[in-house]
Amino acid sequence: MRYSKSLVVPAVVVAVLGGAGACSHAENSRPEGDAAQSSAVPVGRPNIVVVLVDDLRWDEFGAAGHPYLQTPNIDRLAAEGAMFLNAFHAVPLCSPNRASLLTGQYPSRHGIIDNVARNRASHQLQTFPHTLQAAGYETAFVGKWHMGNDPTPRPGFDYWAALPGQGRTVDPLLFENGALGEVEGYVTDVLNERAVRFIQQQREGPFLLYLSHKGVHPDARQLDDGSVDLDYPMVYVPAPRHIGRYDDRVYRRRPNVPDSLAEIGSPASRAALALRAGPEIRDVFGDDFLDPLTGETTIRRRAEMLLAIDEGVGHILNALESARILDRTAVVFTSDNGYFFGEHGFSIERRMPYEEAIRSPLLMRYPPLVAPGLRIGELVSSVDVAPTLLELGGPGSRASVLVEFYTYENPMPWLTSMDYRAIRTQRYKYIHWTRHEDELYDLESDPYEMHNLIGEPSMDSVTARLRGQLGALSLEALGLGGA
Repeated sequence: MRYSKSLVVPAVVVAVLGGAGACSHAENSRPEGDAAQSSAVPVGRPNIVVVLVDDLRWDEFGAAGHPYLQTPNIDRLAAEGAMFLNAFHAVPLCSPNRASLLTGQYPSRHGIIDNVARNRASHQLQTFPHTLQAAGYETAFVGKWHMGNDPTPRPGFDYWAALPGQGRTVDPLLFENGALGEVEGYVTDVLNERAVRFIQQQREGPFLLYLSHKGVHPDARQLDDGSVDLDYPMVYVPAPRHIGRYDDRVYRRRPNVPDSLAEIGSPASRAALALRAGPEIRDVFGDDFLDPLTGETTIRRRAEMLLAIDEGVGHILNALESARILDRTAVVFTSDNGYFFGEHGFSIERRMPYEEAIRSPLLMRYPPLVAPGLRIGELVSSVDVAPTLLELGGPGSRASVLVEFYTYENPMPWLTSMDYRAIRTQRYKYIHWTRHEDELYDLESDPYEMHNLIGEPSMDSVTARLRGQLGALSLEALGLGGA
């Protein structure tokens, strides 16, 4: 996958998407019988399905190693396609990373830098669905847009069914067919049904389905300033049929879950968590909201919420198979940011630069290009998704990934000084905090990021090299440098 400074698509890409280029994969495709050969979708113009899960950790499904969560349909994608072992979020925060996935740009370039309701700005993003639509694809957006609370249609989509803001888990409001109305049912099921219905429509050309789930995010109400309505209960709500499925299971905690602030090596993190523990924060937010070490109940309910999403992946695969276009459809599964289960003392602070927050689940099934069971260890970023789907080329190799975060007053005032830019290579991670001491980790010997190597003389050359690379990547992200 390659970084794209803009979505000005090269002529060769338009030719491929238009079926006129030399990159047809007919000789490598695996059609499902004679009927598949007569499908209306030429092999050179594959359908595309993107399934985006909210807040899903990179290790929070069966094939990724979750100790008890059973996700047979998501695991099928991993078994029949590629699992990216070193995929990362360009920014581990909902709104800006959703924009990065859709544009192939960093927040410093596309301008959606936080969860403040930038409704007008998100109507003006130059997205890959818009480009595909112009190339003849029928496009659909279903689910949680979450770049602003405005659920009205954005450019680039022929069919639009969107939740306002964070959305509601039970009997959700949905903007569909030009109006906002309540739909009876569990939100994941409502979205899955519309996704399958779109796939089943008769059409002459290829399609793009962008399915953006509310799960596994808890029920919450986000205000336009980016803060959370504390009077609205923030709870995880699985589908009724799945509630209690994992009540007797215990999650294996990673070694970097501390017992006290003193065990946290990062001065920046220690300062933020000390502020969170103070009365000025706890008196406002309360222990239930802060959930400092993320209890077993939270982890169990998240797992149960994912079961309905997994069922939906199965429904989508079945619908594609019934239409005899499964192997002519690129199916991508990913998330918008990670989550902490108490690692480094964090829980709801998804935006921190540590592995649990910045690593991304990324699966792709597309037999003409992707061998079954492929495991890809090269570094890739969420900014690579858009150009890859436009080009449908094989993943390239990155030497490093850039992660950036711009803090703001809401919704977590204990994080107001936590702006950072970070560079992550195969071995090292260098974090440049704008207002705190920098951090350097050797992920080969210290995979849980517990020993900060900044200031150690033996690491001075590594630090200098990574600092220079971080500066170059930051300029490139702004459009001020690079090729």
